[in-house]
Amino acid sequence: MYANVIQPADQDQDDPGERTSRGASAALPALAVTRLRFTAMLDRPLQVPAHPGALLRSVFGAALRLGACTTGLPRCGECPLLRTCAYPAIFETPPRPTQFEQRFSQPPNPYVIEPPPGPTVLLGGEPLVFHMVLAGAVAHRQLPLIVSAWQRALRGGLGQARVPGRLLAVEAVDAWGQTRPAFDLSAGRIGASLPPLDLAAMVATGPARPAGVSLHFDTPLRLQHESKPLAPAQLMPRVFMSHLLRRVNLMLDLHLDIRPAPFDARALLALADGLAWDGSGLQWQDQRRYSARQGQELPQGGVLGRWVWTGTVAPLLPWLLLGQWLHVGKGATAGLGGYRVLPLVQRAGS
Repeated sequence: MYANVIQPADQDQDDPGERTSRGASAALPALAVTRLRFTAMLDRPLQVPAHPGALLRSVFGAALRLGACTTGLPRCGECPLLRTCAYPAIFETPPRPTQFEQRFSQPPNPYVIEPPPGPTVLLGGEPLVFHMVLAGAVAHRQLPLIVSAWQRALRGGLGQARVPGRLLAVEAVDAWGQTRPAFDLSAGRIGASLPPLDLAAMVATGPARPAGVSLHFDTPLRLQHESKPLAPAQLMPRVFMSHLLRRVNLMLDLHLDIRPAPFDARALLALADGLAWDGSGLQWQDQRRYSARQGQELPQGGVLGRWVWTGTVAPLLPWLLLGQWLHVGKGATAGLGGYRVLPLVQRAGS
């Protein structure tokens, strides 16, 4: 009945709600959100774990701290430069007031690391390709430091075997998969200007009246309630949208200087509550990772697979699309909660 493809918009017989949602999309903000593709070459074979995001995040954080810290204090919270240092601004965003009454002791960081798929073995001389999403002007201004940290991390080596490598290229990837040089490694400076993420253009290229969406979770989705992860049977569109809109709202407030958010969260959640959905394509996948800092294995399993929503999804679509960059749920900065959105188009006569 439905095709998982984006078709040209059909302009006939729009209902007023759909016209309103499309008109509103024209006023969607262009966001300082960039996906960067890093290409590196490894000197020796590397065993890539099932989800290498935690590994990449760990080496990046250590290298970033070495490049940014000027006081050498063991904990950032004790440092008089906490509010001005690039390291906490990127990797450990300190708590600060927001538009919300609730206080957030661990606000979201302005980056997401998107690792390559695993488990696999990368042979020596084989490229290692991963992505990193940056959100906000502060993170973008620190791109030279971020690139330097990745170069330092690669020189120091990845994995338990400390496999060294070198960075070959840094490119910006737009919403349609087109790339452009983002950083000139030989000159050590930002290359071409990095375009903003244009939500309005993304919505406009999709169908005018999507019959629904298909969400494909490529990395484990860990939504929690009372510190316990939700199983596939406990997921509903309203629950997912609640977590996603909270993350989007905080990222807009803290890192993108947009407040209040350009959406009515209560109305969107009520809309999500009325959707039909099919979660038969979802399954739980157990995963664990070793934390050197804590000296133990930690769970990072979550929900993978395909989740289909049908009904009036047009007003939700911009924020679902943005979630492809920001991810959602626990472990988002290390690449968990990554998904793709495919609008569903109702075929003629169905």
